[in-house]
Amino acid sequence: MGGSMVGNDPGKGTVTGGVTRLSLLAPLDGWAAPLEEVPDPVFAQRMMGDGLAIDPTGGTLRAPCDGVVIAIHRARHAVTLRAECGVEILMHIGLETVALGGRGFTVHTTEGAAVRAGDALIEFDMDLLAREAKSLVTPLVIAGGPSATVVAAKTGVAVRAGEVLLTLLVQGRGSARADGAGVARGSAAGAERSLVLPLAHGLHARPAAVLAAAAKPFAAAVHLVAQGRRANAKSAVAAMSLGLRHGDALTVVGEGADATAAVAAVADAIAAGLGETPVPPPAALPVPSLPSAAVPPPDEPPALEVQPPFAPGETAVIRAVTAAPGLALGRAFRLEDEEVEVPASGRGAEAERTLLAAALKRVRARLGAAVAQSEAAGQAQRRDIFRAHLAILDDPELLDEALAAISGGEAAGVAWRAATDRRATALRALGNPRMAERAADLIDLRRQVMLALAGREPQPVILPQGAILVAEELMPSQLSNLDAGRLAGFCTARGGPTSHVAILAASMGVPALVAGGAAVLRIPDDAPLILDADRGLLHVQPPAEDLARLERETGQRQARTEANLRAAAADCVMADGTRIEVYTNVGKVADAVKGVAKGAEGCGLLRTEFLFLDRQTAPDEDEQAAQYQAVATALAGRPLIIRTLDVGGDKPLPYLPLPREENPILGLRGVRIGLRRPEILRTQLRAILRVRPVGQCRIMVPMVATLDEVRAVRDMLDQEREALGHAPPVQLGVMVETPAAAVTADQLATEADFLSIGTNDLTQYVLAMDRGNPDLAARLDALHPAVLRLIRQTAEGAARHGRWVGVCGALASDPAAAPLLVGLGVTELSATPPAIPDIKAALRPLDKAACAALAREALAQESAAAVRSLLARAGMAVSVMEGAA
Repeated sequence: MGGSMVGNDPGKGTVTGGVTRLSLLAPLDGWAAPLEEVPDPVFAQRMMGDGLAIDPTGGTLRAPCDGVVIAIHRARHAVTLRAECGVEILMHIGLETVALGGRGFTVHTTEGAAVRAGDALIEFDMDLLAREAKSLVTPLVIAGGPSATVVAAKTGVAVRAGEVLLTLLVQGRGSARADGAGVARGSAAGAERSLVLPLAHGLHARPAAVLAAAAKPFAAAVHLVAQGRRANAKSAVAAMSLGLRHGDALTVVGEGADATAAVAAVADAIAAGLGETPVPPPAALPVPSLPSAAVPPPDEPPALEVQPPFAPGETAVIRAVTAAPGLALGRAFRLEDEEVEVPASGRGAEAERTLLAAALKRVRARLGAAVAQSEAAGQAQRRDIFRAHLAILDDPELLDEALAAISGGEAAGVAWRAATDRRATALRALGNPRMAERAADLIDLRRQVMLALAGREPQPVILPQGAILVAEELMPSQLSNLDAGRLAGFCTARGGPTSHVAILAASMGVPALVAGGAAVLRIPDDAPLILDADRGLLHVQPPAEDLARLERETGQRQARTEANLRAAAADCVMADGTRIEVYTNVGKVADAVKGVAKGAEGCGLLRTEFLFLDRQTAPDEDEQAAQYQAVATALAGRPLIIRTLDVGGDKPLPYLPLPREENPILGLRGVRIGLRRPEILRTQLRAILRVRPVGQCRIMVPMVATLDEVRAVRDMLDQEREALGHAPPVQLGVMVETPAAAVTADQLATEADFLSIGTNDLTQYVLAMDRGNPDLAARLDALHPAVLRLIRQTAEGAARHGRWVGVCGALASDPAAAPLLVGLGVTELSATPPAIPDIKAALRPLDKAACAALAREALAQESAAAVRSLLARAGMAVSVMEGAA
């Protein structure tokens, strides 16, 4: 195709004798080329349809004609318009850009929007695509609608956005939703087969084209049915419009003479990956049939077993997971979550869209006010949680899903509930504790919007003084509305230790337990309780003498706490002169300030994930350097140990796509990510090297298992140091979190300048127990002799090369465990700020020989319980805290 032809009415169709002449404008500045030159057989062989391509020199994709946006891919790299004559035009920015997961793309329109020729649709970062995508070449193809013939096209020449690029002759006129997606209908006699989508990046353009090619040879009508919607499998655009993701359930339905063969061919093609390598869905997802209201979602958390309440006077001890430390005495206050009723049938799509928009506006305003109040009160964590809720509320895909259901005839409340529930289910299905906890945020927002739709405001709960709240699960909005002055603590049956509710509880200073299981729901209203979050125990209806003893202990504990705080600023020196450094763990600048106020002598662990999580793009070098400098300044010259990015496993990033793993906790985590994506690690190293004064910062590498990993990071550090002209050497340490690192500590110490033990991960790997699993919480104990033996082995291996060993995991925040750790050879403890004064007070009266004797006896015990009994006999009652290191 060559040459050019200028139409009389660019961007619009002119009709003559039932044939529409449609001129399409160039959507981009760039170089026009025939489809045959596109380095992708799906486009080059016209499997998607006829058209051409542009190698762009500008980063804004514009509408080539007047029309309606009928599909925007969830990865924001592709958009489809339907012209007034019914022709569907697909524009696909770059090749294999679906893998970017939306990074680098900014969408300026929405599905269902009417656009004019030349309107901006999508902006994209050309530099990012040039680095990470296969190609910038952008195909424009006629992907559906009535029959259309290309009669003129510009190719082999430079074009400017807005020039006539392509002229079509269109026969007849397409329907408003030709071959598109609609509400699922019952099938006639035919065939069907259910399966789950095995495509890592969902059903995007290339596999959709292969799908359509597999369906077209058959006379039968073939449709995909998913999430209550239906799409023609012979239309790639219609199939894409379903927005199917990896692991989504779908059913292939065929109607007609050869329906059985058609369904088999299409389903087999999907199972085989549609030209891509199939990725099996999570084992927890069963292969579903057609959606049915009678079948619960596949990953909905199982209902807790209903049991009779505890009888009056019946005592019980419930073991749970610590979300926020502390001790509380009070009476139970049961919080029941009320189901919000909304109309099940809609009053028309336009009316329901208006209702949903108004409800979202009300909730958004309420959250904005909460952000402002938190900011004014200096409550950074509380502010950040509400900001995260605002971001979820503004998620375009969540809103699009709800609006699509409304367009299909659903009421606003039903559509919003289904959209949030589906996304919450998808998060739980990841098999990832952190993501499962984030599902609670979606359920919280579901409830708030449903209340707004019902015309109701959240009602504050009036607590009695000293209430210990018990509930199946507690939402962030519910906790934030409670009177902290009356709330003594809370315990929930579900939840996790890194949930937003747990973070809020810690910021409020409220002792809290989560994941206590069904027994929590047996607690009657007003039952006396002792909530010992330090030990992870909830005592139900304890004997009167225990209550009296605990009341005395609480008063004594308060007096000790005040005395320890007064002495906390002094260095920690034991009775025999042994120097133990007591540092603090830091997750943001405010933590460093709190730690110094409590007597911290430095920062033993700066978790840099606070810069990388809950955002859509990675922080650049300047942003990182500024944040690290702020922490260093807050420490006023004290040592600062910065852990490089520790993500993967339970901390995924939306802008860092990783392959789905059978067991993420054993997969790409910590240093493995840094070595797989060295540009991220190098940027972080450069940012750390820019902190002043020189020498204050040390660098620590997470999840090390082998010596070559340390050497690889050391080489990177030296290269970046030389490039920045950073003459002084920088201490490089490793976190000992794997049994391999502990066993080979003597080898690691030949390359590392220090070793710091992360007891949280080390314990779960040694005991083969997932620390995010509430069923195992009671048995996951860092005082298990196997863990203690590896701590000793680490200290001995490091000592051979004169390296010091610290502990920065949860065990370091337990004052009662401090003598034992010192006896095992540890000389540095990095703890949460509140624990620092008590740790120093516990160690100062002791000498190292007594601690070593205690350690030898502990190593000979058979269980963690036996170790705790040993420490209790020695007058050192232990409280193993389950915080997130």
